[in-house]
Amino acid sequence: MKDKFKPLFETYTFNNGVTAKNRLAIAPLTHWSADENGDATDEELAYLKARAHGFGLFISAATAVSREGIGFTGQPAAYREADEGSLAKRAKTMKSGGALAIAQLQHAGAAALTTLNGGVAFAPSLLTNQEIDTLGAKLRVRTEALTEEGIQRVIHDFAYATELAIRAGFDGIELHGANGYLLQQFFSAKTNKRTDDWGGSLEKRMRLPLAVTDAAMEVRKRMNRPDFIIGYRLTPEEPGEDGLTMDDTLALVDALADKGVQYVHMSLHGFYNKARRGAGAGQPRLQLAKDRLKGRGVALIGVGGLRTPDMALEAYNSLMADFVAIGLGVLVNPNFVELIETGKEGKARKIPNIFRNAAYHQLPESMWNQMMTFVPKWPLRFATIVGKLLGWK
Repeated sequence: MKDKFKPLFETYTFNNGVTAKNRLAIAPLTHWSADENGDATDEELAYLKARAHGFGLFISAATAVSREGIGFTGQPAAYREADEGSLAKRAKTMKSGGALAIAQLQHAGAAALTTLNGGVAFAPSLLTNQEIDTLGAKLRVRTEALTEEGIQRVIHDFAYATELAIRAGFDGIELHGANGYLLQQFFSAKTNKRTDDWGGSLEKRMRLPLAVTDAAMEVRKRMNRPDFIIGYRLTPEEPGEDGLTMDDTLALVDALADKGVQYVHMSLHGFYNKARRGAGAGQPRLQLAKDRLKGRGVALIGVGGLRTPDMALEAYNSLMADFVAIGLGVLVNPNFVELIETGKEGKARKIPNIFRNAAYHQLPESMWNQMMTFVPKWPLRFATIVGKLLGWK
């Protein structure tokens, strides 16, 4: 390994005493490869195994905490007793290379797939033609507003999923409060039009995210697992008059730090993205959060477009995050850390090889197919023909 990369391999000890072996994290990546019951498949486990080496943290794909909250086909599940076995297989595989395995827990809310969840999407409020932005996919949705009983059920579901994660051998959970899903829907005035104790003011809109955090912490306490990590992922801003601003986000960061979470994970398309409005407009969003967390013992994970080892190093050296999370970079380079360790970081690919296939990239077929939807049709057709002629696999 070249000396310049050594900072990425410094250990980090969280505020609950647990140590990650380095500052590299695998970002939570949707793989569409669980079976129809949300159980782990051989294809999914092979994908996880191929990428387990060398990282400090390995964050799982979004895992549904209830049938009503299923957000995509092939989504892992954590809402039935029977789910523990598959969760345990995932945890064991993710930990096989020395990483701390983190289960990301999600309820899709208004963005739930009604074809899979029983036919109804639930949200903070009745939404008849609301645009929901989930990782760039803009959905027009119709929902039913959650009742008080329904809200309590959501809190219970996140708590039960936390219990399952502990029993399955995960080292922690990440509460998915980003990318347009339910916790963000409650936090945002854009989607939360309630006038009761769960909406209206900023404090009331933060109530569900914080209640879910409290519930997860209570499970950890009840099961006597102070070493279990609890993190929270958030989207810092939204477009539109009522969309989230950095003022809103920094208030939530404050509240989460006060609760004593182990980390905050900021979901960004670009690591260096700057705030558009509110506090610190024009400054990097991660820097604003990092400044807010200074001296409070809460780690910050940054993500966004870090496709190569050199890009990861540059981001970490910016001092704007304690961990850098790798998404596309680890999809197209299963050996991402090994490339650094062997001094071959220059061989890291930035994009998938469209002349090859899913097996070549050690990806589930469904995941590869999703990735290929972003490739223009003519080069994809050309690559398919060339690949078949040459017999590439």
